[in-house]
Amino acid sequence: MAELKLKSVSKIYPGNIQALAPTSLEVQDGEFVMLVGPSGCGKSTLLRMIAGLETATQGEMYIGSRLVNSIPAKDRDIAMVFQNYALYPHMSVYENMSFGLKMRKLPKSEIDSRVRAAADILNLKDFLDRKPRALSGGQRQRVALGRAIVRQPKLFLFDEPLSNLDAKLRVSMRAELIKLHKRLKTTILYVTHDQVEAMSMGDRLIVLKDGIVQQIGAPLEIYERPVNQFVASFIGSPPMNFIDCLLSEQDGQLFLLGEGFRLGLPPEKKAAFTKLGNTGARSLVLGIRPEDISEKSLATHTADDEMITARVIFLEPLGSEVLATCSVAGHEVIVRLNPRTLVKSDEVINLTLNLKRATLFDPLTTEALT
Repeated sequence: MAELKLKSVSKIYPGNIQALAPTSLEVQDGEFVMLVGPSGCGKSTLLRMIAGLETATQGEMYIGSRLVNSIPAKDRDIAMVFQNYALYPHMSVYENMSFGLKMRKLPKSEIDSRVRAAADILNLKDFLDRKPRALSGGQRQRVALGRAIVRQPKLFLFDEPLSNLDAKLRVSMRAELIKLHKRLKTTILYVTHDQVEAMSMGDRLIVLKDGIVQQIGAPLEIYERPVNQFVASFIGSPPMNFIDCLLSEQDGQLFLLGEGFRLGLPPEKKAAFTKLGNTGARSLVLGIRPEDISEKSLATHTADDEMITARVIFLEPLGSEVLATCSVAGHEVIVRLNPRTLVKSDEVINLTLNLKRATLFDPLTTEALT
């Protein structure tokens, strides 16, 4: 195992196409870090540069204490697991897992020991003689993982390895990967566009957009304190709601004004704007998570809540909850409702907002202000 360190690493393709802006980051020894962002944001490009499959335009890459920019991929002591498994169809599971070790001319006894140990970890002992065509998608992915594990590398790189699996299998494979990481205590850099996958698996997230790192932090830290609207909307399912409003001060109290609503800011939010040095009228974007909005109820309403009127557009019953898409001040807002709610489409309902947990954004820069 080893730490990974990048210093101002960037990638520019011919035609001055910037795939990755200068990026500096560190992955600690034994850490599970997720590279997450939409398609085309540069996450796979970054992974391929670390693997040695792409050449960095500038910057330095270290695996452990070794500068690897000019070191060939085969000599970087990394193992990479791809999206499409990349198994040899004419080889058995055993042969697929042992092929890389044979190419390195390891003793047969050591090869056999490593393959069988990996097969035991991945529950593949009963499939070692099978060809890939006789395996399910999850079993093929475990073979691809096993082929990486037997290498015993310093660093594991995963490039969306679960995206070809069905929803139920992805959930079970996520759990398997988490258990595998705890057992092997390996350093892992994992690329995904699935924010649920990122939130549930990683020790830390690196969120990218258009080749630029937007935020780095623990999953809950990023979820609770996004630095801008992109991060707030990308991390979280359903995403954060955004409502345009105007900040106004009346008799020493700050209010958010919008079409059909007037919401008083809690004291801690007012303190944040006081620090900014301007509590006068200004345009803002109110960001609030679906779970921080609820139907008005005497049982749930508190002094911290502010009420707003909305019209239900449609409902999505999910068993454990109901997601209601509502129209609020000209915006579509998603609300988590009790699964036994009596609300119906096209009804007007009163909602309470817990503004203590809301985030306010600058509409020009999209950066978080509180």
